[in-house]
Parts: sequence; structure tokens; C-alpha cells
Amino acid sequence: MEFGVPHNRTAPLEVPLLAGVPRPRAAFHVEVADTAAELGYRRLRREVFVAEQGLFSRDDHDAADDDPRRRVLVARAADGSVVGGVRLAPCHEPDVGWWRGSRLVVAAGARTLGGVGAALVRAACAHAEELGALRFDATVQRRSAVLFRRLGWEHVRDVEVQGTPHALVRYPMDRPRRLAEATKAGLAGVLEELVRTPAGFLGDDGTPVPGTDVVAACDAVLPSLVDRDPAWAGWCAVLVNLNDLAAMGASPVGLLDALAAPTPQHARVVVTGLRDAAQAWGVPVLGGHTQFGVPAALSVTALGRTAHPVPAGGGRAGHDLSLTVDLEGGWRPGYTGTQWDSTSWRQAGDLREMGSFVARTRPAAAKDVSMAGLLGTVGMLAEASGVGAEIDVAAVPRPAGTTVGDWFTCFPGFGMVTADVPGRAPAPAGPATTATIGRLHAGTPGVSLRWPDGEVTRAIPGTVTGMGRA
Repeated sequence: MEFGVPHNRTAPLEVPLLAGVPRPRAAFHVEVADTAAELGYRRLRREVFVAEQGLFSRDDHDAADDDPRRRVLVARAADGSVVGGVRLAPCHEPDVGWWRGSRLVVAAGARTLGGVGAALVRAACAHAEELGALRFDATVQRRSAVLFRRLGWEHVRDVEVQGTPHALVRYPMDRPRRLAEATKAGLAGVLEELVRTPAGFLGDDGTPVPGTDVVAACDAVLPSLVDRDPAWAGWCAVLVNLNDLAAMGASPVGLLDALAAPTPQHARVVVTGLRDAAQAWGVPVLGGHTQFGVPAALSVTALGRTAHPVPAGGGRAGHDLSLTVDLEGGWRPGYTGTQWDSTSWRQAGDLREMGSFVARTRPAAAKDVSMAGLLGTVGMLAEASGVGAEIDVAAVPRPAGTTVGDWFTCFPGFGMVTADVPGRAPAPAGPATTATIGRLHAGTPGVSLRWPDGEVTRAIPGTVTGMGRA
């Protein structure tokens, strides 16, 4: 038995409806177990799985109990006693974002409290996402499968454990999909009557200026970032635009900025970040516009040159997908799990060598990893190329100490996704690391994840922007 509770009907809590009548104390609450609570949870498991159900002859202890990465959640009754629990543990070493829930148990005397098992399952799902899981499985007793289905779990297949019918179920960890939808899903409906992109470059990070060798890119920084961390906002405004030019193989020649700030003092801090970044990359700020007495806002336009821009939509079925990324650095203070700073301390030569990587490699397709995260970016490249994508989760380079969930959905500082014919060697990228992480295919649109056991799950179930093939 991996993940199941005895099949008992539960009675709802009775709540007084009369005004002025004090509400009763909560019948139970769920928390992360300390050492004492975990011992109580293990005693409860033996009472239920060994003595009551006879699923194990002596003890239900297994390897997950010895894994220091495990997390145990317990339900405590109002008197503090442990009346239920569940365990989470990673399924692979190193952790690749694949976790399993197991040993869900509810004490016999607590099965009329109302929803202890369901509360533990919900809490386990939330904690799995917090721990960076992008795949969360459980093997449950067949009679408990209906509970999991009601809680949003998907049936994968029937299995047998300890001679007892079970079902393998999976919770849809949809963090990459939510991010892609929040940042990119509305683009087609908004831009279809406005943008006239040159043929073959729909959905690119920048755009070739017709009749010239100029490439233009424009990005705005989130107003909340400009307000809370103005110097970093100025740095990022340069960084993201130069990454856009780099993804198209263009050499930067100049920047224009549009800055709004509540006070001149606030604007000066933003300009400090802009100036430091422009100097670090050796790209001049040619002009722009500044306004005071208004809410903070910042956008930058970057101009570059190349006779042969690399499109995002140049990928084809059978092409290898590669990631070139700077793994050094750390989370920006205040933005753990969302913004990785690999650039603010780099030497100018390293920044320029990474920035010229696409120009020197000239892959079939390229796109820089930005707001939609790695998987959303892969999804946009695949969409512009008219294909689907599959990522080998274990092959993705990742900094030590980061979770898969964070790394696959963050802004990584410098990160380039490229597509090209298999076996074609990339150019050196300075301090950045390059690895083949998957492939493009002619199958279903979107992005799938291939796991070490051969299972494939859907991370982004369809197109990202709706703008279609370039």
C-alpha cells in the first residue's frame, strides 16, 4: 500500500448558525511534522497498515522514511494528538522535480471529523509545488481512487501492490502552464490588427527593420520592479533587450529609454542601473524620454545589426533543442525562485562573449528565456516553428540548490534556447553552459516532459501565444 485511507464515510462538522454563538475550535489542522509528530505518525501507520488492515506483516517502513529530503505532514486534533499524516519524497537522485506522495493514513477515531484525508492530500499537493515538483504521483488503494479523482488527480493506470488492487494517480502540476498563460496567452488577440512582422519572424524577440540590416527590440520592465528595486530595474531593462538582440544574432549598437518616475531622486536610481548595465556591455544610451511626477515605469528599445537574423521559427521536426545558460550567480534578493542574477557581477568580456553566442553558432532557431520561463520559451519557439517539443528533464543544466519548478519557470539572467540539426556543435559561450535538452517533433503542439523512468507528461498542453507559425 502506497497512498490510501480506509474507506469510511465521514460526517460533516456541525456549525452553529445563531448570531453570537461562539464557533467551535477547529476539529483538526495540518502542519509540517516535527520529530515528535513524525514518530506519532509512524506509530499511527503501524496501527492502521499492519494491525488494522494487515497490509504488512510487521512494519511498513521503507526507503522513503530514510530519505533526508522527505517531508511529512500531519493532522493534529484540537488536543494536539496526531490523527493523520502523509509523506512526500523525491523519486530520483538527484532530485529532478518528480515527487511521490505515500503512506496517507487517518486514525480510526478521526474518520468522523470530516475531511482529514482530503485536507492532507490538498496540503501534500501544495507542498509538492513548493518543493519544486513538476510531477507528483501516488499509488492509492482502488477504493480510495474516487477521493483523489474528486480532488483533481488523474488516473494513469491500474497496478497491484502487496497483492492488493491499486491505481497509479497523478496530480496535474501546472505551474509552467499558468506562467505561460499569465504572460503570453493574450498576445494574439491583442496584436493581430497591429503588428506587421517581416515574413518568417512572427513571434521573435526582436524584428528586422525592412530594407536594412537593423534589428530592433523593445521591452518594458514591470512597474512594481521599477518601484521597489529601481537600480535592478534599470539593469534588467538593458539586459532583457540585449538578450533579445543576442537571440537574433545581432550585435548591439545603441539603446533608447523611456523612464517615468514619481521624483527626480527615484529616476536617478533607475538611471544608475541603466548606466551601469550599458557600460558593462559597452552599448551607448543614445537618448530617450524622461517624465517626473507620475507612477514609476521603464521601457528600453535596443538597436542591433546583422545581415542574417536568426528566427525563432526556424526549428523543424527532428531538430535537437539546446539550452545555453549561465549557471553561476544566485537568486536576486527578494525574488527567490523567480529572478536569477548571473550578470550584475560579470566582466564585460564574459557578457559580450555570451551575447555573441547565437551570432557565432548560427542555429536554425533561437529564443532567449525570459518572462515565460524555460518551458514557456520552448513552447513559443515550437509554436513559431509549427512543431511540438519534448524536454528531457534530467538533461537540463541547473544551478546547485535550485528546484526544478523554480528553474524551469524563472528568468535565468542569460539563457538561450536553440534548435538545430542533431550533432551540430555550438560555438563557445564563455562562462555559459550548453547542453542538448530535448527535441522538436511533428506531433501534438505544446511542451512535454520526459522523465527518467520513460514517462512523458504534458507541461504546456498547446500553443503559448496563439499567434501560430511564423
